[in-house]
Amino acid sequence: MFENMQITEILDLEKRVPRYTSYPPANHFNDTVTPEKVLAWYNTIPFGSDISVYVHIPFCRNLCWFCACRTQGIKRRLTSVYNYIDGLKAEIDTVSSKIKEKSKVKFLHLGGGTPTILPPILMAEFLKFLKSRLNFEKDFSFSVEIDPTEIDEERLDVLIDEGLNRASVGVQDFNPLIQKAIGRSQTYDQTEYCFGLLRQRNVKNINVDLLYGLPHQTVKKFSNTIDQVIRLSPHRIAMFGYAHVPWMANRQKLIDSAELPKTALRYALLESGRQKLIDSGFVPVGIDHFTKANDSLAKAFELRSLHRNFQGYTDDALPYLVGFGASSISKFPQGYGQNIHGTRSYLELVNTGKLATSRGYELNEKDQLFSYIIECLMCNFAIDLNHTQEKFGLISDILCSQIKNNPGKFGLRNYGSSSRYEIANEPHIMARLIASQFDQFMFPRKGHSLAV
Repeated sequence: MFENMQITEILDLEKRVPRYTSYPPANHFNDTVTPEKVLAWYNTIPFGSDISVYVHIPFCRNLCWFCACRTQGIKRRLTSVYNYIDGLKAEIDTVSSKIKEKSKVKFLHLGGGTPTILPPILMAEFLKFLKSRLNFEKDFSFSVEIDPTEIDEERLDVLIDEGLNRASVGVQDFNPLIQKAIGRSQTYDQTEYCFGLLRQRNVKNINVDLLYGLPHQTVKKFSNTIDQVIRLSPHRIAMFGYAHVPWMANRQKLIDSAELPKTALRYALLESGRQKLIDSGFVPVGIDHFTKANDSLAKAFELRSLHRNFQGYTDDALPYLVGFGASSISKFPQGYGQNIHGTRSYLELVNTGKLATSRGYELNEKDQLFSYIIECLMCNFAIDLNHTQEKFGLISDILCSQIKNNPGKFGLRNYGSSSRYEIANEPHIMARLIASQFDQFMFPRKGHSLAV
């Protein structure tokens, strides 16, 4: 438990380190990645490739104060939503001319914001357009982020007709006091109704997001929320630590930082929640996911084939992720390209037939090495040095020798003659901290969230 940890470990947990959903983290992207460079990367996609597609819908009926995503509020008139969908179509037209004939979509994810803010007719029109411009695998995976306060049977039926087979439902915390403190209003009954609609339509794979470290949270209050979530019986639960970064997300200034749990309580919330989920039969995966035993993430974790991207842990091992929409990120073996953030600027670019890329990062061999090591540590809590040297050759020799000669310096340990070096203590807590040792970028203390 926390009380028995060494003081140095406690100090480590006060550090702010990246979540490593990419390497380098997105705050190190720069403007050397241009639309022309991203177009060149599209041209290198081999014929017959499977790709993943992410579509960003940045609108919300109400903006939750805790959220640091690129979103914007909208009350009644949906004119800006219709204009934005027209822009998405223009961007998809531009990109599809480069990739349609040589690739197929295996994974599709609609994220936000609130994708289900789209009226049924608009949602149906957009998804049919997307399918007309890109080739899809027959059994493609289709997931959507669903706000239980912004869904009904008609909208859900459209999604089902277009292939929805996984839903991600945000909860964060059901306690009314905590919801008021973070600008969110969502009852258990609304969430249960949403689950019922999904299950009536045979959507079995439902994810739930929880947050610990919110204002006014206590172990007892958080335990009550987890009990309610367990009663809903989702297939996966992601339990994230709240990242209070008001210097990056202005709306978080509405949250009273004096009411946020201190590090010791954050740790207690994490560990008590983690134990409750394990005791309830969920399998821990990585640092923050919990799944039913038959879930594909649990199997990937067991087989050491888990991966990490901008949505968190995934069994999607594809090297190509195509992002559409303002602020969306595309990933290639060569690097990352991110679209411009503002919707107005985004529309000005895509409506003239241009890509909206505004920044990104081009990976060199050294970046790829450290990206691989960090992903191994975040996903497998270990690194196999023989595999690393086979994959990267001479460029990895010095680093691998340093780890072999003094694994304890890196917080790792080795068993006998194995080339596998594992995180020595509490990997679900220490993974981000240990991964940060292999981060070749200087990051400011305020640049990221707390390690726990």
